[in-house]
Amino acid sequence: MMWPAIDPVAIHLGPLAIHWYGLMYIAGFSATWYLVRLQLKQAGLWETRVPEQAYEGLFTALILGVVLGGRLGYVLFYNFPYYSQHPLEILYVWQGGMSFHGGLVGPIIAGWWYCRKHDLPFLQLADRFFTVAPLGLMFGRIGNFINGELWGRVTDMPWGMIFPGAGPLPRHPSQLYEMTLEGIVLFVLLWSLRKRDWPAGARVALFLTGYAIARIICEEFREPDVQLGFLFGPVTMGMLLSSVMLVAGPVWLWILFRKQKNRHH
Repeated sequence: MMWPAIDPVAIHLGPLAIHWYGLMYIAGFSATWYLVRLQLKQAGLWETRVPEQAYEGLFTALILGVVLGGRLGYVLFYNFPYYSQHPLEILYVWQGGMSFHGGLVGPIIAGWWYCRKHDLPFLQLADRFFTVAPLGLMFGRIGNFINGELWGRVTDMPWGMIFPGAGPLPRHPSQLYEMTLEGIVLFVLLWSLRKRDWPAGARVALFLTGYAIARIICEEFREPDVQLGFLFGPVTMGMLLSSVMLVAGPVWLWILFRKQKNRHH
C-alpha cells in the first residue's frame, strides 16, 4: 500500500497556511477542555472547588506545560548532542521535534504549581485531565500519520505502507497502532472507570500504567529515531522512558489504595 499522500496543510488563507497537525492539537485541547469540565460538574466540583476563571487559567498553564515540556523533552532525550551545539534551534518548534514524555512532565509541574498557587485540588483535577488525555494522544498520532512521519519498521504485512522519505520498502503504519492503543483503547478504559470511588490520583496511576504498556507494545513496530537507533539490544528510548512509567504507575496505585485501606481501619 502507498501512504495516502495527504497535504499537510489543511487550509490556505493567502500567505497563511493552517496545518493539519496544528488542527489536531486544537482538537485535542478542545476535547480535553470540554470533557474535564463535564467531569467536574458531574462530581460537584465545578464552581464549588474549581471556579471557571481558575479553570481557564489552569488550562492555559497546562497548554504551556505541554508545549515547553514536549520540546525540552525532545531536546534532552532524543537529540541533545545536536541542540547542545545549536542551542538557538531549541526555539524552532515549527521544525518539529516533540516528546510525549516531556509533554507529560511539563503539565504535571505546571498544574501542580498553578493548583498550589490558587488553592485548587491538584490530584482530583489531575484524575480528570488524565482520563481524557488519551484523546489528545489520538489526535496527535493522526497528525503524525498525515505528516507521514514517525513511521514503523519494514514489514511484509498486507497493510504495510510505503512512506515518502522512508525508502522503497513497506512499513508498519505504527502511527495508527499508537492512535488505537494509546488513544482510543486507553480512553475507553479510563472513561468507563471515571465514576469509580477511588482515591484521588488513582486514575493518574492507571493512565501511566496503561500508556506505558501501549507504548512499549507499539515501539516493537515503530522505527527508532535515526539519530538514536536502539539504545541496547531491542530497547528504544521510547521503551526506556515508558518503563519508568510502568514501574511508577502500579507502585503509586498500590500506595494510594493502601492509604485508603488504612484510613478505613
